[in-house]
Amino acid sequence: MNRRHITCTINGDKAEFLCDDDESLLNTLRDELGLTGAKEGCGTGDCGACSVMLNGRLVCSCLVFAPEAEGATIETIEGMADGEHLHPLQTAFLEGAALQCGICTPGVLIAAKALLDRNPEPTESEVRYALAGNLCRCTGYDKIVRSVLDAAAQMKNNLQEGDRL
Repeated sequence: MNRRHITCTINGDKAEFLCDDDESLLNTLRDELGLTGAKEGCGTGDCGACSVMLNGRLVCSCLVFAPEAEGATIETIEGMADGEHLHPLQTAFLEGAALQCGICTPGVLIAAKALLDRNPEPTESEVRYALAGNLCRCTGYDKIVRSVLDAAAQMKNNLQEGDRL
């Protein structure tokens, strides 16, 4: 089988890789590009551990064929922080003890960021709905939901403080 040459943008940087037609984006991110944040939890798109943003859309990277990344813009958990400065969601998860084993955490954070990007002031129900595709066997979800709501409030405060300056 011939490997395809793919060019895309990942976390704001140009990226190139070779892949087979039937290779998943998840495997390519992890094995070819060394971006190991997205995890394979189920391999069938049911758990959300491998969630990434593909052209502004939340997807399970285990269900996307790597050649579909041609010309695409991809955001992974590795691109969430700004250098050493954590995203408010990451900080809220740490402060709220919203993670335990860590398998689901990257996917949950990406899904939560996707929510806050389109709805900066979600209700608890909206957070729960947005995260329904992400399964966690450790935390019980309450700490995750509270942390997303805390991050949304912090982001709103940061924005308001920036307006006052």
